[in-house]
Amino acid sequence: MLSVDISLLISMGIFAFMAGFVDSVVGGGGLIQMPALLIAFPAEPLPSIVGTSKISGFTGTTIAAIRYAKKVKIEIGFILLIGVVTYMCATLGSIILTKIDATKMKPAILCILIIIAIYTFLKKDIGNVVGSEVKSTKKWIFGLLLGGIIGFYDGIFGPGTGSFLVFGFVVLLNFEFVKASAYAKIVNCISNLASLVYLMPKGFYLLEVAVVMAIANGLGSNYGAKYALAKGNEFVRKIFLIVVIIMIARYGYDIFIAK
Repeated sequence: MLSVDISLLISMGIFAFMAGFVDSVVGGGGLIQMPALLIAFPAEPLPSIVGTSKISGFTGTTIAAIRYAKKVKIEIGFILLIGVVTYMCATLGSIILTKIDATKMKPAILCILIIIAIYTFLKKDIGNVVGSEVKSTKKWIFGLLLGGIIGFYDGIFGPGTGSFLVFGFVVLLNFEFVKASAYAKIVNCISNLASLVYLMPKGFYLLEVAVVMAIANGLGSNYGAKYALAKGNEFVRKIFLIVVIIMIARYGYDIFIAK
């Protein structure tokens, strides 16, 4: 069993709390958790870092999903079908994670984030104005594609999953930001669960760190979801844009500066 210094555990708890708060609002909590874990435990294999982060993230997304579900109307049949596809694709991603270097995905992710930031900044009313949501066949197709593609990404790497889901629900299905965050939390919870079911039996996690971070992330997620529901769509849009810009800076640093 890994023996971790108490000061390091406290630090990980602080990062996890911040990650939970941000993730419950617009996603992107992995942007905070993953680098913190990678820096703190450089000798640990990537699957163990991802597994530890997933335990923490699963706790937070579950708490946030429950809080959102109490305030936002969820279409059960729709989210269940997306959930099934997400679970299968996230499991496939986790299997591949143990066989390849997932960090090589960073350049592609950076390009996607830049496009998302520009689109969100230029389209001021995105996710703020109540409009006609996508109906019928297109809704199901877009939902399944969203769950499948991003579920796979979450299983194989993960950081930014919540933000990608929020953006997808807003742009493809014309959801408001708060509703998109609610659906994103449920889908993200399922993808985290799929990864854990595969990684934990193989021992890919750091127990003491995971426990501390799970508690802290859960607390942060509870406060974040409460705050997002109280402040509304414009607040969530602004936080979303800030988080995406920070993610661009982080991935840019990793690709062009860090050795």
